Amino acid sequence: MDSLKDFDKAQQALKAGNKMKVFNWNKAAQIIKDNNPKYATAGLSSDLEWTSGTIYEHGKYSTSGYTYLASNWATPVLILENNEEIDCWCYQEDTNWDANTTWPESALKILNG
Repeated sequence: MDSLKDFDKAQQALKAGNKMKVFNWNKAAQIIKDNNPKYATAGLSSDLEWTSGTIYEHGKYSTSGYTYLASNWATPVLILENNEEIDCWCYQEDTNWDANTTWPESALKILNG
């Protein structure tokens, strides 16, 4: 991770007026429910090494892994066991989720419903 480079990307995005994108937990829950993967990971594309963590494993949601799921320059993604990155985000202004949100009640209802 090049912290200065990533900081510069964030500053450029801020100057450009880019809106903050956050991980869309409801969309992720529906994708997981529909695909029934062994595991799923969430993170920010282009920065997965530092932002991603397991959110679902062996039929159960997980909140124990570290994730950071908001950015004005990187795209929040869901990764299922096939390693395909699926864009999975909404604008932060449209929800009450932030970078550290994990499995809000609305998403758990989808996942368990």
